[in-house]
Amino acid sequence: MAELKTRLQNDLTAAIKGRETVKAGALRMTLSAITNEEVSGKSARVLSDDEVLKVITREVKKRKEAAEAFAGAGRAEQAELEKSEGTILESYLPAQLADAELAALVDEAVAEVAAQLGEQPGQRQMGQVMKAVNTKVAGRADGGRVAGAVKAKLAG
Repeated sequence: MAELKTRLQNDLTAAIKGRETVKAGALRMTLSAITNEEVSGKSARVLSDDEVLKVITREVKKRKEAAEAFAGAGRAEQAELEKSEGTILESYLPAQLADAELAALVDEAVAEVAAQLGEQPGQRQMGQVMKAVNTKVAGRADGGRVAGAVKAKLAG
């Protein structure tokens, strides 16, 4: 079993024993999403740590979007709950890349794609560059941030 999933389960047990309802709720929903991901498809499988990280990232994004929606609807208490759950889940994610580190990874990926193509990539090769960058980033930066950095680099 993935180490991260085991850590989540152990932290859930500790949160329940410590009567931390917000943390327990967030971890329960995340473990449920992981289990759903494991049994989706034609056959059940055990997720790797990288796949578990993707599920946690997706759950954090859901919490942020829900918090914005609740805040926009005037439900501040519910928005705060979603924000706190998101913060709890973010502690399980790797540290986010700084802008300079992200720019360096984008530069490397552009150089790799340029070497493959034999010319400097343009906007049409953004997909190839994004694929190269995403393998290097591996969940340490938001997809929108990565796309923005790639687009800026390819534009000039």
